[in-house]
Amino acid sequence: MIVENLLQFGLNEKEISVYLSLISLGPAPVKLISKQARVNRGTTYDILKGLIDQGLVGYYKHYDQEDKKQFFVAEPPQKLMDAIETKKRNLETLKIHLNKSLPELESLYEKSGAKPVVKYYEGSSGLRTILEDVLATISETRDKTYFVYSSADIREHLYRAYPKYTDDRIKNKISVKVISIGRGGELVGLDERKWLSEEESSPTYILIYSGKVAMISLDATGSPVGVIVGNEGLYQTQKMVFEKLWRVL
Repeated sequence: MIVENLLQFGLNEKEISVYLSLISLGPAPVKLISKQARVNRGTTYDILKGLIDQGLVGYYKHYDQEDKKQFFVAEPPQKLMDAIETKKRNLETLKIHLNKSLPELESLYEKSGAKPVVKYYEGSSGLRTILEDVLATISETRDKTYFVYSSADIREHLYRAYPKYTDDRIKNKISVKVISIGRGGELVGLDERKWLSEEESSPTYILIYSGKVAMISLDATGSPVGVIVGNEGLYQTQKMVFEKLWRVL
């Protein structure tokens, strides 16, 4: 449990070995700590310097008749809590600075022509993951509207995968514009719907949302499969085509 907690604190296995060895030894020179921790002397010394920087270890020099030796000593374990508070303060400061830098970073990202990120999903659990991503992604943006080409053949699989999806969408105040292909489809709240066809369906259900496009279809066995493509250019193109079609329907 102690090792697991120290890993979560941010120490690696060698750092933990040196730290725990020092606690068990009491004040000790680097040679003895290295032997106890089974970490080579040079690495042990570097680790001790890092632990000193974190306030977990101190040192002093001991003089005798022959020479002087540097002894290291573990600080009281309560110092771990102090170190956590210091990390929290540093993270808050970093968050403020990064928030100021985000517009510049996003501009550089967009100019870089970053490669699309494609993720593949299978079965009902995969469909639920896609729908959860839609809600999570849109919840982090100012524009709370997304766009759907709804296929009657696929729609029932989505309802089975995530029965409360519509309730959660409305709860998060997310709007949707839907172009239906095939039978069915009713207005339930924060949604608009038009029909491309009420007779023929489509083999693919498409969601266009916040820099991503998700496509859901059925494989040869009739099981649902889907992909999410994260790419701003693809998103903007699909959104433009959707809105153009929406206006003429």
